[in-house]
This record gives sequence, C-alpha cells and structure tokens, in this order.
Amino acid sequence: MKIHLSVWRQAAPSEAGQFVEYTVPDANPDMSFLELLDVLNEQLIHRGETPIEFDYDCREGICGSCGVMINGQAHGPQQQTAACQLYLRHFKEGARLVVEPWRARSFPIIKDLVVDRSAFDRIIMAGGYISVKTGSAPEANATSVPKEQADLAFDYASCIACGACVAACPNASASLFTAAKVAHLSLLPQGHPERQQRVRAMTNQMQSEGFGDCSNHGECEAVCPKGISIDAIARMRREYLKAQLPG
Repeated sequence: MKIHLSVWRQAAPSEAGQFVEYTVPDANPDMSFLELLDVLNEQLIHRGETPIEFDYDCREGICGSCGVMINGQAHGPQQQTAACQLYLRHFKEGARLVVEPWRARSFPIIKDLVVDRSAFDRIIMAGGYISVKTGSAPEANATSVPKEQADLAFDYASCIACGACVAACPNASASLFTAAKVAHLSLLPQGHPERQQRVRAMTNQMQSEGFGDCSNHGECEAVCPKGISIDAIARMRREYLKAQLPG
C-alpha cells in the first residue's frame, strides 16, 4: 500500500522547523507505524538524506517512548494503543499522515519528533521513596490489601509516562500523569506513610515545570494508551486537600 507522510523536521531546538512531504510506495498493511518510519529512513539514507529522528524502545506498548501526534491525535486514531502498536491496516490505501512531536512548552523539541520529557522524571523524583524494611521479601499475605483497591492501584500504576495526556490537553496539563503516580501509592498500605508529603511535592514540582492546570476537558483520558481514568485527578485533588489540613 502507498502511504503519504507529512513529517515535522527540525534540526535542533534553536532552529526553525517545517513539515516535509514523503511517500512510502510499498508499505505493508501489517507494518506498525514505527516500522513505516524505519522503511522511510532506509529510503532517506539510501538517497543520502538525513533520517528522521524519533523515540522508541520496547515497541510493545510498555515504555511510552514512541509518542507522536498522528493526524492531530496523540498516538493516532486507535484507542488505547501506543504508536508502536498502531498498524497500517487501520489506514486506507493512499492515506496521508501528518506526523509531529508532542506540542508543550514543558516538552521542548530536541530534534524532529524527539522531545525532552525529563520533566516527568523530576515529578517522579519529587515523590521520593516509600518506607520499607530492608532484608528478605515479606510474606505475600502479611499485608492485607482489599482486591478492589489492589485492582484500582494496578490500573493507575499502568501509566507508561508517554506524555500523550499533556500533548492532547488544551492546557498542556500533566495532571493525569501525576495523579496516576500519586493515586496508585495512596491506595496501597506501603504508600501511606509519605502520602501527604508525596502529593504536595509532586504537585508542586508539576507546577514548577510549567505544565498547565486541569480544566476537566477529558482529552487526557481519551488518548491515554492505557485507558487511565480521569477519576485519578479527582483522587489526587482529594489527597492534596487532606495534606493541607493541620495535624
């Protein structure tokens, strides 16, 4: 199948960027989107041109590195799917795909489709560690966790920090990402000792990184490749309010 691509090219953070048109005439419908970029880069290298820079690692929808905007949608049109697991069979013959990086002040462009998402790392680091005893692993049944809470904590912990929530939000808010990290630990006994300190530190760091405020548009939930609910943000807000209470 033939696929037409309009890809954002930017040589460096300080240089102006622009969309450049390409065509891949022999794409296979069973290719993933990243494999399509691989084929295009082989063509560019063969012609002596600079290949397109893009992030990837696991290619299994686990690491979150592959995030790009495809036709204005974070990770493309397939719901709960990372870009690396988006296959060309979901597009029509001759489709034109506009590919660009995440657009957010807190995610500065490094080159082409690669952005600096280290702001997420700093939010996580601000949360610190949980208090655990060192030594051998504790007995699995020593700490009782209700199944409903354990399942919900696991859902929140599935966040892969891809940044799609930020890219889709009209305010470039990182609230869903931060909330997922806060919520999953607040639901588990191991996360309770530092829960108040954690939510204050992480939300303060989120604000200092320049992310916008949440205004409940819900775009973050719609594009999240792991389907994390916006309910996490409400939970984070409750945790934050409790952390402000004296005593």
